[in-house]
Amino acid sequence: MAHTRGDLVASLQRLGLKPGMTVMVHASVRAIAPVHGGPDEIHLAIEETLGPEGTLMMYVGCPDGFDDIGGGRLSPEEERAILQNSPIFDPRTARANRAHGVLAEFFRSYPGTIVSDHVGARMAARGAAAETLLADQPWHYGYGLGSPLEKLCRAGGKLLLLGSDRDQVTLLHYAEHVADIPGKRIARYLAPLLRDGKRAWVPCEEFDTSSQGVHRSWPERFFADITEDFIARHKDTDFCGLGRVGKADSVLIDAARLIAHALPIMTAQART
Repeated sequence: MAHTRGDLVASLQRLGLKPGMTVMVHASVRAIAPVHGGPDEIHLAIEETLGPEGTLMMYVGCPDGFDDIGGGRLSPEEERAILQNSPIFDPRTARANRAHGVLAEFFRSYPGTIVSDHVGARMAARGAAAETLLADQPWHYGYGLGSPLEKLCRAGGKLLLLGSDRDQVTLLHYAEHVADIPGKRIARYLAPLLRDGKRAWVPCEEFDTSSQGVHRSWPERFFADITEDFIARHKDTDFCGLGRVGKADSVLIDAARLIAHALPIMTAQART
């Protein structure tokens, strides 16, 4: 049986989502199960729960090819084809990366949603603090200092996981960027941007956010381990609410507290 927007709002309220909050969302539409009106009703239910003073943000990234040149993931032939044929990246119209789930694109393309100007670290937001969150995102190390992720933490924001893979918590890339540990991998790539009326391949660098991990000591599913450990230690407190939204096992986490939890774990792991 399909859920209604009202059903989702009631579940989000029980989870601890309140008017005026700033929240970053990861969601599995499949886990939530069918919703009357389709996937848009999910982000609209979150927005309704937050009210006019609240703000919703999602990580949308970019389609494949726009941040792959120079990253070592493609063959020389594949890179050559992209260099010759890629269109200019327009952050306002480019689709969300498919790996981030279908809801990211539904949210990005919905009227009133704005996006940051980055390529690989592009965020989308809607609500009272959307412009503040996305303004002045650094081009290099766009997940770190001055990023929307840092602003989320400083604003007392929350992380909302709706049936999503807990190893895909983008917020923990902020912890990787600011963690004071040696030997972090640096990723560099070229992005096709408009410069002086022409396409130019602009260099960008960040600490490695790929699946290999920012540090050679990172175990498989390290982000999931960190997130699950936080949930186990803080469940049913003001820092972590558990429940179901639709049919999806869901959790609402204090963003700054998760970062504070992750940093010593990452520091200790880097010493192994």
